[in-house]
Amino acid sequence: MLGRVMHERVRPVRNRFVYPVFCVRFDLSRLPTRRAWWFGIGRLRLLGIDPRDYGSCDGSDLLAWVRGQLVQAGLPDDGRIWLQTFPRVLGYAFNPVSFWLCEDRDGNLRALIAEVRNTFDERHRYLLRAPGGVPIDSDTPLDCAKTFHVSPFCRVEGRYVFRVRETRRAACIAIDYHDNEGLSIRTSIGLRKTPLTAWSAVRAVARQPWLTFAVVACIHWQALRLWLRGVPFYGKHPPPPASRDDAAVDAVSPTQEQVQR
Repeated sequence: MLGRVMHERVRPVRNRFVYPVFCVRFDLSRLPTRRAWWFGIGRLRLLGIDPRDYGSCDGSDLLAWVRGQLVQAGLPDDGRIWLQTFPRVLGYAFNPVSFWLCEDRDGNLRALIAEVRNTFDERHRYLLRAPGGVPIDSDTPLDCAKTFHVSPFCRVEGRYVFRVRETRRAACIAIDYHDNEGLSIRTSIGLRKTPLTAWSAVRAVARQPWLTFAVVACIHWQALRLWLRGVPFYGKHPPPPASRDDAAVDAVSPTQEQVQR
């Protein structure tokens, strides 16, 4: 899946950037069949993923893990589950955020899990669902309180609003961050859906051979720009949220969110 990431800070200074990316998205029930000379599961290949990068981070079965998270949250666990992530390129990856898109047996999206990683190699997950657990569509805002340190230019306060937009040929996940003063940052990752084949993998790597290195470089370059422009810098606090199953999961409905505001 080829596309681009957009990040726009609207306060206290405007700062917008867009850069190209490519992702992979898998039906987890079919993940074991994806092994090939050019794609590996926990093995060094041109592209690949390592199960130790996700979920409980111990290499255990990812499908069983995510179904367990859905059961704990009282959500359907009988549909397809897709993992959207930056792949490892020649064994290396850095994923600021990976997404688990969880469907019911009728193919309706019922939950989105955003698995966030910061540059301190800490992880946290937000489990998001529509009010009442109804199917999620492109108009459904998915709210949750921010509880995890990501950027030193943002406090750990406020809330995120996610939206998922899907068509047969394209996908977009948008994230708006609202601090205690209002909208602060808009982010989105928009992708064009293409089959993952040996040719598409080679072509993607040829276009962006340093994908994950570029992600890390961009994070630090933009941080330097913000610092030079005098954006307030906040130390790393508080510590990551206390965990269940190695990482906390937030399931916050809009009703709860109103209380937290």
